[in-house]
Amino acid sequence: MTSPSPAPDIPPTGPEPIPAPPPAKHGWLNFAIDFGPLLVFFVTYKFTSGGEGAFAATTAAIKGTIAFMVAIIIAMGVSKWKLGKISPMLWLSSILVIGFGALTVWFHDERFIVMKPTIIYGAFAALLLGGWAVGRPMLKYLLQSALDGLTQRGWMLLSRNWGLFFLALGIANHIMYVLIQRDQFSFDTWLTIKVWGITALSFVFTLTQLPVMMKNGLALPEEAEADKQA
Repeated sequence: MTSPSPAPDIPPTGPEPIPAPPPAKHGWLNFAIDFGPLLVFFVTYKFTSGGEGAFAATTAAIKGTIAFMVAIIIAMGVSKWKLGKISPMLWLSSILVIGFGALTVWFHDERFIVMKPTIIYGAFAALLLGGWAVGRPMLKYLLQSALDGLTQRGWMLLSRNWGLFFLALGIANHIMYVLIQRDQFSFDTWLTIKVWGITALSFVFTLTQLPVMMKNGLALPEEAEADKQA
């Protein structure tokens, strides 16, 4: 008597497992990390600048600066926790915020707050334009990420364009600093321009760079997903 042959393996007929969704790009988180500390400074300054006396504005600026320093340290911690890294841009901004913030608190002088963006913009402009001059797309290394499909030429063009943009911002901020020193421009007006005007201008400038990226290999989200599934 022969033993029955084992039954063939029959594949399950149930529904196929649903593939896991691709990881989120954390775009909103990146924006919050970059913009959040500055917003904290703005709100703190506005809510504490209603006092009277010659030093009311300076006191409010110092309180805002302390809040700014704490907020940017928290932003670094969140970036490391949620994104697994702290970008070079955030490192540089944090070092200057803490350094100039300490000077502001120590000397009770809000001029250090106004000086800081000029140094940040100037440093980024020098880095990006210097890299562009020697053929190195430093923007790619600063962002620590690669836009899908963007060519070397695309990165070079973006590095040059953003370098010029930062240079223009640095010059504009320095002009405002000089006008504040001459009492021809108020700290409140500078802060409003810094928080809202520069943010809006940066967003508009980013939109102007989309054609550059599209002409130099940037893949749309649908195209990038199709390439991964091919």
